[in-house]
Amino acid sequence: MTKSRAMYVVGLLAGAAVFGIFAVYGSPAEGHAIGIWPVALASAPLLVARRPPTSVVLALVFLIAVVTIWTGRPLDVSIGLAGAITLETWVFWRIFTNGVRTRPTLYTDRELARFILASAAGAVAVAGGAALTSEVTGWGTPGLLALALAASGLASQLAVTPFFAKLRGHGGMAPLAERIVQWVLVLTVTPIVFALDDFPAIVFLVIPLLGWAALRDGAYEALAQLFAVLGIAIALTTRGHGPFAVVDRYGLDPDVQGILLCTFIVDCALIVIPLMLSVGEQLENARQVAGERDRVQNIVHGASGVAIIGTDENARVTLFNPGAERLLGYTAEEMTGHTTRSLHSDEAIAEKAAELGVANDFEAVAKAIVAMVGPTDMRFLRKDGEERSHSMSLNRIEDDRGKLLGYVSTSEDITERLRAQEAALEALESERRAVERLREVDQVKDAFVSSVSHELRTPITSILGYTEMLEDGVYGDLHEEQLDAVRRVGANSARLLSLIDDLLTLSRVQEDGLVFVDRLVDLRKIVAAGCAVVAPTLERRDLEMTIDLPDDPIPFLGDRDMLERVVINLVGNAVKFTPEGGRIDVGLVTEDESALLSVADTGIGIPLEEQEKLFTRFFRSSLAQEQAIPGSGLGLSIARAIVEKHGGSMSVESAPGEGTTFRVRLPVLAPG
Repeated sequence: MTKSRAMYVVGLLAGAAVFGIFAVYGSPAEGHAIGIWPVALASAPLLVARRPPTSVVLALVFLIAVVTIWTGRPLDVSIGLAGAITLETWVFWRIFTNGVRTRPTLYTDRELARFILASAAGAVAVAGGAALTSEVTGWGTPGLLALALAASGLASQLAVTPFFAKLRGHGGMAPLAERIVQWVLVLTVTPIVFALDDFPAIVFLVIPLLGWAALRDGAYEALAQLFAVLGIAIALTTRGHGPFAVVDRYGLDPDVQGILLCTFIVDCALIVIPLMLSVGEQLENARQVAGERDRVQNIVHGASGVAIIGTDENARVTLFNPGAERLLGYTAEEMTGHTTRSLHSDEAIAEKAAELGVANDFEAVAKAIVAMVGPTDMRFLRKDGEERSHSMSLNRIEDDRGKLLGYVSTSEDITERLRAQEAALEALESERRAVERLREVDQVKDAFVSSVSHELRTPITSILGYTEMLEDGVYGDLHEEQLDAVRRVGANSARLLSLIDDLLTLSRVQEDGLVFVDRLVDLRKIVAAGCAVVAPTLERRDLEMTIDLPDDPIPFLGDRDMLERVVINLVGNAVKFTPEGGRIDVGLVTEDESALLSVADTGIGIPLEEQEKLFTRFFRSSLAQEQAIPGSGLGLSIARAIVEKHGGSMSVESAPGEGTTFRVRLPVLAPG
């Protein structure tokens, strides 16, 4: 333990001693309780430092408690209550941190629930010790003394301990002027309500001020305002002012004063801390959603060879990507808000209506294309008047309740392909084979566009729906529905990002081949980085993953990003196809002159008869389709192409219901 950390621990324990003495002296002279003893400060060394050992810290807490309580209570009572406080300290630390000497995080609702549970359990423990002390020593009433110490411990832990946990460091949303007004109101209203003895109800005027700070300020400033209110409340109540200091007027035991004050503190803490954490999580999720949205937009805008057009339910354009601008000649500004009817001539509509057997009407033709499975050819009218043939898919965009939000079409210009096909009918046999190859490539592209269009439906639905609701404030500022919408948008955005990234990579494989930037890399770091990318998804699942990497570097000459993509694909598939409670093992070893990467899972497996097709583009196993597990069927084909480009090989072993193991073998550099 460093010197500064040691001084910090000493300071916390010294603070517990000082405030413990003040608590005992400030308690009612006719009472039997010990005021609000600072058990949070006594627990803090267990949260912020690994040393001294837990047993030493607990012994010091016991000693401090005995000495401070003995200043105002008999020795036997002091020993009993000190033991109860020490037990409370241990119980709280054990539950809140799961028995680990590390500074706990307080970010999520689950961590908040654990914190409250730990505080409540500690309160129950100290209550039991206080009741036993009262029974043995005859000091006070067991029930009332137990209630007084339980309320004191609960108030101390809930109000003070969050300061020693890791909180989200968001800066809040309130401007400086608003924060000044908050502080002025807190520092004026609180003394006023606690200076009046005859109006108990007005004490709750302070709570809206604290809620305001929790919603608008940063976490630590909200806690500071909570401390200010509690400091004023405790100081004035101890001096006999305020609604909690006049319990004798109603014939109540003097210890009820402390119980009422602690109840007020608990109320304030249970309002400020959940709101504060919820705001921090909302801001963090909003930041991530905005980042994912920008990345998706960048990728969509980067698909210059594909026209992606989104519309509302009335076919008015809401999205017109650069690919559409290049292929159709219009700018996004010119098309936004206008119907897509202007992109098709009357002759093209009539021709398509006759082909589909529907009425010669744009709306009827559009509905028929939506009902089709796979892409269809359609003539598009460019801004310069030229008519071009496109292979297009048109799909509905629906929200999770099935309500129509609009449509999205993806298309590519196939005019030159059609012309080449017509000319190839009269060409020589060699030219015919070339045309067949072109047709095969185009069929792959058509099928891929169809797959992407289908998979884009839900993500775009979430982007257009939930993002709009988030930005317009439909759910309000902090409701649970808004948090749920943000999570949905983030998940679907990541899904869309992965699909479009596969589109761009497949296009490079088909046309120009994969372009690698060969550098000397360490395969251990690539495997670790790939696993780290998948880690956020793993944390949301009940899965166990182990990563076994060698101690020595494994040098390799290759493209770091492409190799990392292989790891992400294999580990991501393992997470995706492994049910809850399963296990994933990632290992990297060297064998002779090669490195062997293995990714094994206990997932749903792959039937033996389907394993030969596993690396075929767009292939998805029957088990994945039966369980409706989403995917494009491109990841493994791209991964194997990357591995083979690096001079390696990829193999698979699997059995239904038993799991799957992928192995990637790559040649490593010879030493020296």
